[in-house]
Amino acid sequence: MESGNKTESTALAVGGVAAILASTCCLGPLVLVALGFSGAWIGNLTVLEPYRPWFIGAALVALFFAWRRIYRPQQDCRPGEVCALPQVRRTYKLIFWVVAVLVLIALGFPYVLPLFY
Repeated sequence: MESGNKTESTALAVGGVAAILASTCCLGPLVLVALGFSGAWIGNLTVLEPYRPWFIGAALVALFFAWRRIYRPQQDCRPGEVCALPQVRRTYKLIFWVVAVLVLIALGFPYVLPLFY
């Protein structure tokens, strides 16, 4: 695996995990209740709320670095590297935008959440 490919994958993975963690305090209990889980322990998921800005910051920083690596000119890739393959570039761009949507959901969910209760 090439170093550039690993960096892109790592940045995307960190962005996705940070987006999920950023929405855990709000989205987690709603999903669990919708799936039929109940109990007082669901309220403990709000323990992560104070760390939400840190998770969002980590997601945005990771997305910035992923964007910078994925949308660099194709000429910067040497022939034979993974980033020079059009199929790989399309896949990374698709994953990037899926993760970006997750981050946007995490950012906006606390403001939309009161509409569901």
